[in-house]
Amino acid sequence: MKYFKRIRSDVDVKPFLNEIASVDDAWAQATGRQDKIAVQREALAIPLRGLRKSMILGRKRRDVHESRWTSGSINFPLARGFIEDVANELDADMSRAKIVCLPGGRRVYPHIDRGEYYRFRGRYHFVLKSSAGSWMKAGDEEIRMKEGELWWFDNDQMHEAFNDGDEDRIHIIFDLLPGDMRAKAAAATEKARAKLAEAA
Repeated sequence: MKYFKRIRSDVDVKPFLNEIASVDDAWAQATGRQDKIAVQREALAIPLRGLRKSMILGRKRRDVHESRWTSGSINFPLARGFIEDVANELDADMSRAKIVCLPGGRRVYPHIDRGEYYRFRGRYHFVLKSSAGSWMKAGDEEIRMKEGELWWFDNDQMHEAFNDGDEDRIHIIFDLLPGDMRAKAAAATEKARAKLAEAA
């Protein structure tokens, strides 16, 4: 397959699901994903890492490289630790991350994640819950990811997801900046900083 690659399998998901269940109203605390992103309107999300607003520097949000842990992420140490572990293993820098729930019968509509931020990074899905297997399509390839599996996929391609099961489908979705792209991301930020200074 060109657009999907399995990184890990048979990870015990119960501790992660217990962690989510232990937080009251975890899915109701942030509604930006469904309110502001049309293709994601049927999904619920718990933000773990978001863009660093102080580093926007006049750029569109999709071009901002810097990120930080959200205040709410302190409630999810296992999820944070998992992302950190994968980043260290792959010699990559942590970027944006969230826990996402797609209820039964709901979908993420076809789209491409556009912007410089996404071009520089890899997108990863860690499947915590999916009774029917998590169906996804990228380009002309389709897969079903299973619980306990971690997958990379190419979000430069047109992609979509559909939960054809009856139960919630829960993934930790995160982006990683490969080590060989660090200098390029830093240079892009410095360019934006210089441009902003010139305009001042």
